Amino acid sequence: MNKLGPGLLFAGAAIGVSHLVQSTRAGADFGFGLIWALVLSNLFKYPFFLFGPKYALATGETLLDGYKKLGNYVLVIYLLLSIVTMFTIQTAVTIVTAGLAIELFGITNDITIWATIITASCLVILLIGKYKFLDNLMKFVIITMTISTIIAVFFAGFSSTNTLELTQVFPKEEIGIAFVVAFMGWMPAPLDISIWQSIWTLEKKKKEKNIKNSDIVFDFKIGYLTTIVLGLCFVSLGALVMYDSGEVFSNNGGEFANQLISLYTDSIGNGAFLIIAIAAFLTMFSTTITCLDASPRAMKLTSKLLGFHKLNNYNFWIILLATGTLFIFVFYISEMGSLVKIATILSFITAPFYAFINFRLINSNHTPKSFRPSLFIKILSVLGILFLTSFSIWYLTIL
Repeated sequence: MNKLGPGLLFAGAAIGVSHLVQSTRAGADFGFGLIWALVLSNLFKYPFFLFGPKYALATGETLLDGYKKLGNYVLVIYLLLSIVTMFTIQTAVTIVTAGLAIELFGITNDITIWATIITASCLVILLIGKYKFLDNLMKFVIITMTISTIIAVFFAGFSSTNTLELTQVFPKEEIGIAFVVAFMGWMPAPLDISIWQSIWTLEKKKKEKNIKNSDIVFDFKIGYLTTIVLGLCFVSLGALVMYDSGEVFSNNGGEFANQLISLYTDSIGNGAFLIIAIAAFLTMFSTTITCLDASPRAMKLTSKLLGFHKLNNYNFWIILLATGTLFIFVFYISEMGSLVKIATILSFITAPFYAFINFRLINSNHTPKSFRPSLFIKILSVLGILFLTSFSIWYLTIL
């Protein structure tokens, strides 16, 4: 278990809104009809996530250090994109976590109060515990959520009266298309998490001096495979329990959390409520705390590399992110559905940039030849760049 770490942190960051929210909604609205979108997103994004730990292991540097070598303009673009997206992403994951907290703990139905409690708790934990806490927490959370979700799907499959229809669909109306883009934007995760992965890889190497490079790559693959399996599981839960039932997911955080947990209890039984509620909450809490930790780490390093020495401070960025998130909660909470959609669509539209830069860096002279990708991964990368770019351009033209 000690060999596992960055890969499970990746899974912890990924298995959040994309899985609990987007995947279950995909199943509820389209049955199994969007499996193609899930499979293609995971397939074509895989190389670019893999390049994160690969580059870190090859050079002892993060992807951000590599971006610096490609040119300061790459870091500037990353900085601007991050400032635009990090607050909406943090708000999106915190909303779902707060909704689950309402369902699990009660006390108050005010989602802003719960968001404040959760954000403050994450802030204190990170300022005290940092990477070591995240590393240990994730092993427990991911294993618990994986087991409970697979069990729920198993029972849902036996009790469902829905016909198993695997015909794939491509929505033609604007709302459906926007959902597919949002679904793919965070499936399995936004591509900038590859940067976080490179940072976590170096943290793991620092913590475990004797860990092998092959163990870290294997760890990443385990984490990636876990996100795919759980993505399919959440789509299945939505399809088996809610598809054609006449029930739709609410945009209200508390109501959505209740519906999400009902997917499990309808399948396994009400006796499992507490276990499922805790597992779902811990999953989203892990996503919230992981994002709150990773963005400031990346922004601190970016500031340092660009020479912005006054901004080269982890505490500054994490407090700014926490404050900005709560500001959005106070003034824009009624726009929860729109915020989640904006965050996920932005992630998809910016994906071609990260894909191209990561591919360029891993194949450059800055990466030792022995760590450069195989012919198969190169071909898959080129296809991935074409897919992500074409889909983004097509979406922008129909807006």
